[in-house]
Amino acid sequence: MVEGKPSRDHLGPRTMMHADPETWSALANWAADASGMFLQAQLEAGASAGQLFDSWAGSLGLADYTRYVAPASTRALDHVRHLGAPLVHFGTGTSELLVAMKDVGVDVVGVDYRLPLDEANRRLGGTVPLQGNIDPALLPAPWEILEAHVREVIAAGSSAPGHVLNLGHGVPPETDPDVLTRVVELIHSISPE
Repeated sequence: MVEGKPSRDHLGPRTMMHADPETWSALANWAADASGMFLQAQLEAGASAGQLFDSWAGSLGLADYTRYVAPASTRALDHVRHLGAPLVHFGTGTSELLVAMKDVGVDVVGVDYRLPLDEANRRLGGTVPLQGNIDPALLPAPWEILEAHVREVIAAGSSAPGHVLNLGHGVPPETDPDVLTRVVELIHSISPE
């Protein structure tokens, strides 16, 4: 919204935070309210959990995230807290922000494919269920490699008080649906311990 096109470094919004904090605050609050209303509509339509997906937070340092973004995340989630659904907060490249992301008041923290779940659990003090984090780049790999990876993710996630297994950042459009079916079958075949 700030740069008018996709960005890899998000220089425009990161600059706006500091150069024009009043405009940044108005934009962040508008986006939080729009996201919160959309999340509320999804939950009221029957979704069993809500997820706030922060696709650019990983471009921020902890101080900027805490000061300029976390309040907007809290505001977005405030729209749905009264509904009682479990809430997940996920961001890409946010390994250094996990505690701050939890602190916006969610039940589950999503972890992308960059950080092993046992390390994420350690950083979060072993108190928060995790979501993640199969690397989507491994979906077209030979089955034995993908299977070993899925098993590693499950093992690492077992250290947390709960683990919602999924991809650590979306399904690439070219993914063979049969591979996803096979991954789900594998997951269901592994008995919890």
